[in-house]
Amino acid sequence: MSTQSADTDRIAVVTLGDSISAGNPGWDPDPALREREGDNPQSQYQHWAALRDPRLEFRNCGVGGEVVEEIAARFDRAVPGTDVLVVQGGINDIVQGRSLEAAAQGLARIVERGLELGLGVVIADVLPWNRGWPQAEPRIRELNERITALAVYAEIEVLQFHDTLEDPELPGRMKPEWTADGNHPSVEGHRRLGEIAFHLPRDWEAQR
Repeated sequence: MSTQSADTDRIAVVTLGDSISAGNPGWDPDPALREREGDNPQSQYQHWAALRDPRLEFRNCGVGGEVVEEIAARFDRAVPGTDVLVVQGGINDIVQGRSLEAAAQGLARIVERGLELGLGVVIADVLPWNRGWPQAEPRIRELNERITALAVYAEIEVLQFHDTLEDPELPGRMKPEWTADGNHPSVEGHRRLGEIAFHLPRDWEAQR
């Protein structure tokens, strides 16, 4: 599964998630959707992370609007030939009023499958949702608590997407300049996620 033996200077990273991974509304990994979503590759945290660390080769497997169950169904198509898996999802389960326990269990299964394949695995927590505030905030915080507990159990790290974009003066919301539409990060928001929040699994990298 790993590409490390082929090229020790390159690290293949698959980002498996929803619109936050995809880069909507400024970008989409599907060329057929870029006419609708926009054609600015800077609207991806992956773009900024790769500028910071040129070893990284990202495979963007984000699909807007998907719940965790749908994200998990794409696992086998997404991961071949990669070294690191970034798991991201859950906000659409909250939007659709789905079970947080089921969402957390789905994320746990994705993490477990990645670890079984010998991938380095990290998981992102759920961003603040300005347009859903304040009704959705308690569920976002509950799911993030479940994600943290999952990470502790699986001995992986959490990418702190929520706190990186939360406005310290307006808890539960992104700063206006960090969101494109109240739902998704702006280019500046993605820059912060890529430069501040994103990192490789530290234990995995130390063993390379």
